[in-house]
Order: sequence, then structure tokens, then C-alpha cells
Amino acid sequence: MTREEKEQRMRWRRAGVAIILLCCVVAGSVYGLYWYRSARFRQVTDDAYVAGNIVAITARENATVTALMADNTQAVRQGQALVAFDPAMARIAMAAAEANLARVVRSVRGAIAGADSHQAQLVQAQAQLARARNDAERRQSALPGALSREEVAHARDEVTAAEAAVNAARNTLLQSRAAVAGTDIAENPDVLSAAAQLRAAAVTLSHMQLVAPVDGVVAQRTVQVGQRVNAGMPLMAVIPLANVWIDANFKEVQLADMRIGQPVTVTADIYGGKVVYHGRIQGLGAGSGNSFALLPPQNASGNWIKIVQRVPVRIALDPKELQDHPLRVGLSVAVDADVRDSSGPLVTHKVGAGTTIANTGEDSGPVADAMIARILKENGAAR
Repeated sequence: MTREEKEQRMRWRRAGVAIILLCCVVAGSVYGLYWYRSARFRQVTDDAYVAGNIVAITARENATVTALMADNTQAVRQGQALVAFDPAMARIAMAAAEANLARVVRSVRGAIAGADSHQAQLVQAQAQLARARNDAERRQSALPGALSREEVAHARDEVTAAEAAVNAARNTLLQSRAAVAGTDIAENPDVLSAAAQLRAAAVTLSHMQLVAPVDGVVAQRTVQVGQRVNAGMPLMAVIPLANVWIDANFKEVQLADMRIGQPVTVTADIYGGKVVYHGRIQGLGAGSGNSFALLPPQNASGNWIKIVQRVPVRIALDPKELQDHPLRVGLSVAVDADVRDSSGPLVTHKVGAGTTIANTGEDSGPVADAMIARILKENGAAR
């Protein structure tokens, strides 16, 4: 190789090194500018998962399952029937409650009529007392020797007996009036108690069919047709996928500038980077994950090693984006939070995404009220 060729090669090598150094400087400057203007205001974590309400469907009465109208993975609407139970015993209890209410109404009617009868008995006793007193006064005013002392004594005894009869009739009247005083038949305490028992029977009968309390997807169905279940036994769950949120576990060193309401972008492993969700920070956890663990660490004992803690941060998502690309509870996601604006509050006082309002089925109150009004009318105590 000639000297000129060596010098040419050295010039090319120097130019290549200079170009590489220039590229490094430009790349470093671009990254530095990006970090200064954007990256330093971003907090990123992939320790984040989809969370949501798991609405439990539990048996309310001891009964036998006769039908299942929903299964796992099935989408259901609020109010849709899920499970049916054998209503035979509930209907018997309902019929017994109706009969008991009718019996009590008639008993109260009888008590009211008895009070009127006792009033008549008191009037009769008072009349007999007046007659006994008149007879006793006539005998006492008779001429000496006209009547024997025995007849006069008998007249006095009759007055005493008549007074006792009046007192007994008056007490009986007061007692009978006390049971029905101040109220009509419909407001009588015994009638109200029997009506409450009928309402309880109506509620029990309405529990013979369970409906979906919210819109969602059925999961964890464990009940089978023909199975005898006890009150409180979990049968299945309904997960409202429209109200899911993200629980992102940020390191404690990432929380300094994190505030409520800051914008967040989320990507889910199920869809990859082609689907980006937009949300906002809804709240920061009240403690680290270790604080609520089944066996929390005891740092005061033995050798201590500092471990960076993570705090769960709840992120509310855009409902429209969730509708277009539904998420499932437990899925892994990556979260990128923009903490540039740190003027927001550190603690939230509002209830936001994830709130679920349940509808447990048709209210049995109007049905029971109509039934009670009918029984009162049929038994002569129309309200």
C-alpha cells in the first residue's frame, strides 16, 4: 500500500469518527431536549393491571335451584333473570300470611264490636244499680214494722252487688276500648304486625328468582340445577366491564409530583401498542402493598434491608375507548403518566369510575300493598 493510500484511508477514518461523534452529539442533544421538555415529566410502570367490581350473586333464601338462565362468559343486562328457585314453600308461606292477616282483621273487628257490647252491658248494670238503690230507699223509708230487718239488709246487699257489677262492666269496657282505641282497623297494631308478616312473605317469594344487578359478563358460576343452596351461598358473579379501571403500582420515588387528574396513557398486552387508552389519575392508595399484605414485613427485627415500596394508583379510563376495546379484569397493562401539572390535589374526595349501582330486581312492596288493601276490603276494613 502506497503512502498516498494510507493517508487517504486515515482521512476517511477520521471523517467517519467525526461523523459518528457528531451523530452521538446530535442524538444526545435530541434526547436531552426530549428529557428536559417531556421525559422528566413522565412516570412509567408496567406493574399495572386491570381491576373492576366483581358483583356477587348470592342466594337469599334456602331453596332448590330449578333453572339457570346464564352461564360463564355470557353478557347480561341489568334486570335479566339469572337463577330460578323452587317457589313452593315460599308460596305456602305467602298463603299463610294472607290467611293470618284476614284472621287478625276479623279479630280486631270483633274486638271493636265487643267494645260496643260492653258499653251496652255497662248501661244495663247502671240501670240495675239505679233500680236496686230505689228499692233500698223505699224499704228504708217504709213505716217501722212494715218490713223486716232481713228484707232491708237484702235490699242493701242488692245495691252493693249492683255497684260491683257496674264497676266490673266499666273495667271490661275500658279494657276492650284500650285494645282498639285511637286507631281504625287498618292502623291497629295487630293488623300492622300481620301486614308486616305478609310483606316479609312477599319479599321471600320475590327472592325465588335472582336477576342481574348490573350490566356485565357472567363469571365464576358454581351452582347447578337441582342443587340445594343456603342463604348467602355464592352462585356466580357479574363483572361490569364498562366500569373497569387500572391499578398501577408506582414506586414511591415516582409519586413526588403525582396528583389527582393528571393525564395517563395506557397500553394493554392483549391489544399491543396499536390500541392506546387515555385516562386520568383518580386516586393514590392509602398505603403500600406490603402494608396490606397477609404477612406484613417486620423491619424492626433481624437484619434490615431497604426495599423501594410500591403504592397502587387508580386510573380511570375513557368509557368510549373501553366500549370499543373491552378489557378484562386482571390483564397486564403499561402505564405512562404525565406529571407535568402538579397543581392538583393529593387526595380525592369524589367517587368516580368503578362505581356500581345495583338493581336487585322488582320491588315487592307495591304488590304486597295491593294485596293487603284487598284483604282489608274483603274482611270489612277497607282503607
